[in-house]
Amino acid sequence: MSSELVISGFGVSKSVVAAIVTQAVERVEGVASVGGNAIASSLISAFTSKQAEEEPPVESDVVGDKLHVSVRLSVFYGYPFTKLAEEVRSAVANTVKGQMGIEVDSVDVCIDNLVFPKE
Repeated sequence: MSSELVISGFGVSKSVVAAIVTQAVERVEGVASVGGNAIASSLISAFTSKQAEEEPPVESDVVGDKLHVSVRLSVFYGYPFTKLAEEVRSAVANTVKGQMGIEVDSVDVCIDNLVFPKE
């Protein structure tokens, strides 16, 4: 698996794409964080000798001449998931287009964790 994507005649590191996507997503109201199970992974590691297998919070691939992105999130309770996912998709597409000058084919949004308010 290559750590570089070649799209529209230039190469860009997947970590650069992940940084751009993370910045865009963290600005969406209702998103607690990019990446979902850091607490669960830490607990598993603390109580067992195994490291928890964690999915990368942002994955990207090239489809044709467009970018496909998957992003894993922790979200705050009280925000409707479908509306939040649509806002995340829009934020990613607009930010990638503005920063990189390329179109986004699709954005898969995976909600891995729900954060409840402290009472």
